[in-house]
Amino acid sequence: MPFHPLWLVVILIVVLIVFGPGRLPELGGAVGRAMREFRKATNDLTNEVTSAAQGRPSTPPPAAPAAPADSAATGSSSSEASTPKN
Repeated sequence: MPFHPLWLVVILIVVLIVFGPGRLPELGGAVGRAMREFRKATNDLTNEVTSAAQGRPSTPPPAAPAAPADSAATGSSSSEASTPKN
């Protein structure tokens, strides 16, 4: 069954009639996000299968460093608590 450009035009006209011009950008964004997620999932699966076939253990991504505690904020509150007020 050959692909004909007229079919694409007919499908786009039907989508425009069904959803209206206001929802087309929203639908386009949803389709784009779905394609991006599908591509990411297939890449992850391909990488996992390739690494398993080569005998390498898959390494998890490095963990994000922990945020340091703000010593100035904690130091001022502890010194105020120990100072008696008149």
